[in-house]
Amino acid sequence: MRKRPSRALVPALAASALFLAAGCSADPGQSSAAARTPDAGTSATTTANSDQPLAVAAAPAAAATSTAVARPGAAGGKARKTSLKVKSYDSHTRRAVISTVAKGTSSPSPTGTPTPAGTATPGRTAVGDVIASAPAPGAPDGLLAKVTKVIGETADGTEVQTAPTTLDTLLGDDDAKGTVPVDPASFDVERLLPDVKVSWAKTGDIHAGPEGTKVPLGSLRVDVATKVATAEGAPASADASVSGFVQVKPEVDFSYGGGASTASTASTASDGSTASGPGAAYLGVSGDWTSQWALKGRAGATAKPVRLPFAKLHADPVLQVGPIPVVVNLDLTCYFEISGDGRVTVDVEQNLKGDFKAGGTFGTAAGWTPVNESHMDSSPVRTSVTTAGSVKAALGAQATVGLYGAVGVTADLAPYLRGEAAGTVTATTPVGSGGKSDVAASGSWALYGGLDLSGTLQIQLAVFGTPVIQHAIPLGTLHREWKLADGKM
Repeated sequence: MRKRPSRALVPALAASALFLAAGCSADPGQSSAAARTPDAGTSATTTANSDQPLAVAAAPAAAATSTAVARPGAAGGKARKTSLKVKSYDSHTRRAVISTVAKGTSSPSPTGTPTPAGTATPGRTAVGDVIASAPAPGAPDGLLAKVTKVIGETADGTEVQTAPTTLDTLLGDDDAKGTVPVDPASFDVERLLPDVKVSWAKTGDIHAGPEGTKVPLGSLRVDVATKVATAEGAPASADASVSGFVQVKPEVDFSYGGGASTASTASTASDGSTASGPGAAYLGVSGDWTSQWALKGRAGATAKPVRLPFAKLHADPVLQVGPIPVVVNLDLTCYFEISGDGRVTVDVEQNLKGDFKAGGTFGTAAGWTPVNESHMDSSPVRTSVTTAGSVKAALGAQATVGLYGAVGVTADLAPYLRGEAAGTVTATTPVGSGGKSDVAASGSWALYGGLDLSGTLQIQLAVFGTPVIQHAIPLGTLHREWKLADGKM
């Protein structure tokens, strides 16, 4: 598995983030106004007709370092693909070097690896240009910025000073909506425990992972098997362990609806300019979910849940929204979590299958509001509870999704098993029995499956150009529980 350059991986579901192949969605047409725009580095490709919604698709491999430029307020200034490339970017000074890649030249990689052929010539850019770039050297999360000053020419291109901006400066009054699957092969993986295995499958009969592991196309699977602390005083036969897998087919949901122009929806950009903002927007993560896992023994548990992450995954899929590369940052952290009183011994296993959807949606009337959905079916494989007590164990994933390095939505999907038993044990030694005791036990036990889906909307969702969220907005908790089995002791 590839390691992500020059940055630590951060948690996620979920995780996820990785696109199946899809065609470029830019419209090949060109308006006469765009043709007159004085940008020698701009190609003839323009946005789709403003009356038609922009297509949203996974950016093809050839567009992995693509760039779009807009000149708000200028004739023909709508966003369009260009031959300009972000040669380098310094996140501390917000300075970038912009170049034009000569025909036949391969673009620089996000790691800064020299291009094998061709030369880069200085790019032409001007104050007021808004640049949207796929991941580039110094900007592994992509770059969305406005040029505030042209500093001068260098051997690598034109050095410019930039400031943060928002997507509405590029998308304007256009509409765009789409759900794009994430390519499971594009995740960087950090294993946090020894016995963690990662598998995935994609088109072209390409598979990674242990031999014999079956993974549906477009899905990512993480297996784990580990011992957990045994409760104090538990017999050797009650050694505790957790094992199983989480399988997810992640998708990114994106939509933008232009046309907001009222004072109540106008927002002020960081550079002081005023943008009308969109009339609607949505950002979220969704997908199919499958898990199969088992808890065995008497775990050393506490009333407060103890969470142990076992894998972190990260991906930076690029959505092609018309001519604009919109970089999505997807993180996924897989974990298990145990709580209880440390007295109950269990041997349980369940299968779980379904889907989930979590995100934030914006409307001019209600502002940002949460979206939180999950539909799951489960079936028990093994069910056994002995002694009195309680235990709850979850095998879940936390996902974060954002744009251009700004986290917007955090979602935590935690399917769980919960067992409880109550009863009494009495022992009597009859006279003349030679010391032999009669033991009688009575009581009941029950096993439950369930899931919790929770999360937050973050202030960084203002990257759409919507009014700033003053504080994090909880997604709320979606809670479901069902009985797997019960019995008498």
